[in-house]
Amino acid sequence: MKAPGFILENQNGKSVSSEHFKGRWVVLYFYPKDNTPGCTTEAVDFSNLIDEFKQLSAVVLGVSTDSIPSHCDFIKKHDLKINLLSDHARKVSTDYGVWTNKNLYGLKYIGIDRSTFLISPTGDIAHSWKGVSVYEHAKNVLEKLKELQK
Repeated sequence: MKAPGFILENQNGKSVSSEHFKGRWVVLYFYPKDNTPGCTTEAVDFSNLIDEFKQLSAVVLGVSTDSIPSHCDFIKKHDLKINLLSDHARKVSTDYGVWTNKNLYGLKYIGIDRSTFLISPTGDIAHSWKGVSVYEHAKNVLEKLKELQK
């Protein structure tokens, strides 16, 4: 299945397009909120493995509906080494099917279902994870990337 295209602004306010990554692997992960415990763990884990992803010609992009200033603070506070994209209009989250109904302690709301998509150099979704548990998730994504490249 072809991955939906996107154009979003990163933490520096620069447009980032899926077209920029043709011919490369892309780890596109969606997370609910900057500076929350699970999202911080996930972002730090991806940052800690960034050199290994780069050696495999892969780029890691985190997506949330948070603002650019929020992303800047998140990156600075945790010394993150990945690009964070702002999907304030929720279009890309909707296109990927991760903007969904949620339930937390009986409170129903709409938000991002923590999910990751591994996009091949041809623009296909090579693998996806929905309802992600952050524990060792970045490591699991890296292992799947290695497996798919064999």
